[in-house]
Amino acid sequence: MEITGIRTEGLGDTTYVLTHNGVAIVVDPQRDIERFADQIEADGADLGLVLETHVHNDYVSGGRELADRFDADLVLPAAAGAAFAYVPAFHGEELTLADLVIEPIHTPGHTPEHTSYLVLVDGVPLAVFSGGSLLVGSAGRTDLLGTDRARQLARLQFTSVRRLASLPGPVGLYPTHGEGSFCTAGGAGRHTSTIGDERAANPVLMHPHAEAFAGAQLEGLQPYPAYYAHMAPLNLVAPPRPDTPPPELDVGDIPDGAAVVDVRPRERFAAGHLEGSLGIPEADSVGVWSGWLLPFDTDVVLVAGPDQDVTEVVNQFIRIGFDHVRGVVRDLSSISTRAYRTVTVEEVAAALDGDDPPLLVDCRGPAEWESGTVPGSRLCYTPDIETGLADLEPGTEVWLGCVTGFRATIAAGLAERLGLDPVVLDRRGIPDLLAVAAQG
Repeated sequence: MEITGIRTEGLGDTTYVLTHNGVAIVVDPQRDIERFADQIEADGADLGLVLETHVHNDYVSGGRELADRFDADLVLPAAAGAAFAYVPAFHGEELTLADLVIEPIHTPGHTPEHTSYLVLVDGVPLAVFSGGSLLVGSAGRTDLLGTDRARQLARLQFTSVRRLASLPGPVGLYPTHGEGSFCTAGGAGRHTSTIGDERAANPVLMHPHAEAFAGAQLEGLQPYPAYYAHMAPLNLVAPPRPDTPPPELDVGDIPDGAAVVDVRPRERFAAGHLEGSLGIPEADSVGVWSGWLLPFDTDVVLVAGPDQDVTEVVNQFIRIGFDHVRGVVRDLSSISTRAYRTVTVEEVAAALDGDDPPLLVDCRGPAEWESGTVPGSRLCYTPDIETGLADLEPGTEVWLGCVTGFRATIAAGLAERLGLDPVVLDRRGIPDLLAVAAQG
């Protein structure tokens, strides 16, 4: 039996392709299914089952489309309640595929219907796909469906992770959510593990009772993207993905009301960009940040460099249900653009020591502030810039810092919408400023 993990780094998720004796199973696929189809083909296998562990909150599933393409069975937790036909996975009622046996294990907590899948060969349990239940070094968070339900779901999660931890130690643990996913309650590490290793070291298994577990799980949870609220409803209907690449546009052809996301390198955005646009430099997380900051499924136009391939960026939008990327603009030379200044750590340190220090905004996340902040700085996480700095007078100069300049670049576009004048600490960030202060 072979299990291949296919990572989606911007989401912090892993999709699994299991192959055994010429048959394949795919677990929790995203909407861009070609990479999973390619893996099945490379393995020389026939897809028999697509397993969904839960109704996802962080992306639109590609399970229905993948199953349809290969004429495979789509399996969802029995209580998922989707509006299309699927094979219901009931707790303990085994599914078979050739000589594989898949045992659904009801593991509520991350979501109420959440189901893990134990895979057995010749009666021997070999692997469990745990979705958002027991993770490597952590457990799936339970507040994504609302804070009013979070504590009871956490109590359920306590039982679920212990249920999985009672499996034999050699069983491989293959969670969907992992390091980098907003669906983890914190501390998620490697992508895969074994039940024995988690039993020995996973802190979520050390709590003596459900209330202690729930208290720990709900303490210090970090913000998660706003688009999450729209994912579960979409996954209950599984809309078809768009299959037409966005056209090339002239800057004058940008549709009225479209959001403009500039994915060029950050220095090019700083040097000149379209007024009102957001600078989110091309990276694994363009889609996540756009989904956090833009109205859901709004029309989007990308600004990209002349030779920049935006295929993966468009895929990121499609993964989270932003299906209306209307085009790509590659030339801004015909219009007036806006620019801002970037500064080094040394320049920021010198300015803060001067007679008229600037207003430094630390736009890292709340958990990062706990490691130390620059005295006198203002704390405002990047997604909160438009509300958190709304009290400042238009024209106020704000110096923005994070860790690398990536989030500070995004924050600059948001600050400009308030009429502020951003200055961005680029390539380095607040930890470097703290180190300079400690040395001097």
